[in-house]
Amino acid sequence: MAINVSVAENASTSHAMPMSGTGVLDVRLPPPITTAKKLQLRLSEIFFPDDPLHKFKDQTLSRKFVLGLQHFLPILQWAPHYTLTLLKSDVVSGLTIASLAIPQGISYAKLANLPPIIGLYSSFVPPLIYSVLGSSRHLAVGPVSIASLVMGTMLREAVSEEEQTTLYLQLAFTATFFAGLFQASLGFLRLGFVIDFLSKATLVGFMAGAAVIVALQQLKGLLGINHFTNKMQIIPVLSSVFHEENEWSWETMVMGVCFLIVLLVTRQISIVYPKLFWISAAAPLTSVILSTALVAFLKSKLHGIQTIGKLPEGINPPSANMLFFSGHYIGLAIKTGLITGILSLTEGIAVGRTFAALKNYQVDGNKEMMAIGLMNMSGSCTSCYVTTGSFSRSAVNYNAGAQTVVSNIVMAIAVLITLLFLMPLFRYTPNLILSAIIITAVIGLIDYKGAYEILKVDKLDFLAALCSFFGVLFISVPIGLAIAVGISVLKVLLHVTRPNTVPLGNIPGTHVYQSLTRYQEAVRIPSFFIIAVEAPIFFANSTYLQERILRWIREEEEWLELHHSSNVKCVILDMTAVTGIDTSGIDLISELQRMLNLRAIKLVLVNPVGGVMEKLHHSNILELFESEGLYLTVGEAVAEISSSWKAEP
Repeated sequence: MAINVSVAENASTSHAMPMSGTGVLDVRLPPPITTAKKLQLRLSEIFFPDDPLHKFKDQTLSRKFVLGLQHFLPILQWAPHYTLTLLKSDVVSGLTIASLAIPQGISYAKLANLPPIIGLYSSFVPPLIYSVLGSSRHLAVGPVSIASLVMGTMLREAVSEEEQTTLYLQLAFTATFFAGLFQASLGFLRLGFVIDFLSKATLVGFMAGAAVIVALQQLKGLLGINHFTNKMQIIPVLSSVFHEENEWSWETMVMGVCFLIVLLVTRQISIVYPKLFWISAAAPLTSVILSTALVAFLKSKLHGIQTIGKLPEGINPPSANMLFFSGHYIGLAIKTGLITGILSLTEGIAVGRTFAALKNYQVDGNKEMMAIGLMNMSGSCTSCYVTTGSFSRSAVNYNAGAQTVVSNIVMAIAVLITLLFLMPLFRYTPNLILSAIIITAVIGLIDYKGAYEILKVDKLDFLAALCSFFGVLFISVPIGLAIAVGISVLKVLLHVTRPNTVPLGNIPGTHVYQSLTRYQEAVRIPSFFIIAVEAPIFFANSTYLQERILRWIREEEEWLELHHSSNVKCVILDMTAVTGIDTSGIDLISELQRMLNLRAIKLVLVNPVGGVMEKLHHSNILELFESEGLYLTVGEAVAEISSSWKAEP
């Protein structure tokens, strides 16, 4: 016999036996919990799913203090156990990524329309800060292409870096500060789920579109064009390339294409033979050295090649006095900071978790947010722009055998030496080599294999990727990203407002009930119609569910009439996948029960989860159901109700 409301109350309060007299399992309420306790548990699941305080349990006060310091300063966890063997590995990997970080730093600063020296500054201070605060052992920190592109695009729309150099720098540093503030706030408030709205499909399309735009923008450097469009859409960029044909420099084109081919070949070699990663890692710096030497020795013959020019020597100058928090451009700085902050945070955490999984350790997402955020806030005060974990440098760092974040410290020391003693050597570095390095780096952002997998698995996700891709190409980088996020949110809303409902049948010889369309062997049970709802029932979908369930019943009755089968006498609603319900959902069940009752059809609920069961009980809706109205499994419902029908005179 199935339970009624009073039996449910007794089961929850007096710990009744799990089996009723007829062998049918009772559906019981969860243990009683106060509203305050429920709120506490719910907030804990939202903000603390990883239970960060578990290691503090049953510890002495002094031990808790030490654990607290280690939590906020991860360097204190590994530093006491650091060995010379680890140092050797970290020095090798640090020097290896430095050979990549130096040319990339200069190139990405150019991509952000910033002075090249800012890229080197951003490869010095942020890695030092991250090595103290970060929890990833393999994340190599520095400027990245996407954040550089977005910052350069958004700031250039309002301010010219050539005509208003000081204002442009102020905006870049202020945007970096707000990016860091936003990132650190997400980590401190444990709101990391915000960045989850950037789905994989969104990022695949966005990064591919951005990579194409970035690569096309580098034609300015590869062709030696002086006057080039400031716009970042594909049509204006290509138009600018061909309209300025008279500015093309054959010396620049020949040298640029040659070095680009070398960089692409070395990259491909490292992809095909991962153990030869050092070839692609060393190729950018080697290319910079060779191209600089060629221009320096043949400057009289290669006068048409544009160079970086003189770079200032010395470490990062303070820039806190350049930050501003009011005025006409504060809105632009905040908007740029938020968008670049989200993108760089998403990339940094994704990269950190990728390599942590390969080495079987965990990266604390909220701790990483605070580390990256504080790193950028500090960087904004030391002439740095937005930085995060770079996938290309982190891959090199991992393959080079990095053991801890000391590799970042070694890289920073190498950059420091460059800043102090080697800056004059970059005077004759041609712009074309920076363009070639950027093109080689961003090509890796075009994940065509990932796009194909998305197409196979989820067409709506692929649509989001396409919209993101074409939005970036033809409209703008920020709007392309906004379109993709909008489509991702729309997808979530579609799943919430139009949940899946499935008619079930019995697999012969078992007590298993599965989809009639998915399993050909599944059969209908005479006089029963069984339907599963595979989503929470809320105000946003309750009306749809009522209409869809009634339609299922109508279609089932038409099918039964066509096949001369018995009419539906009982509708079983399988609520196993209904993880939540609100008052609108309860009204749906009440209305459904009333409508079916008028048609002499019994409505039965099966296996509501604890939270749903509790709300059904408190709403008194279970009083509408007779004793045979609530069961733990579909099989028990069918068997018990069938037996009761047979027992009727």
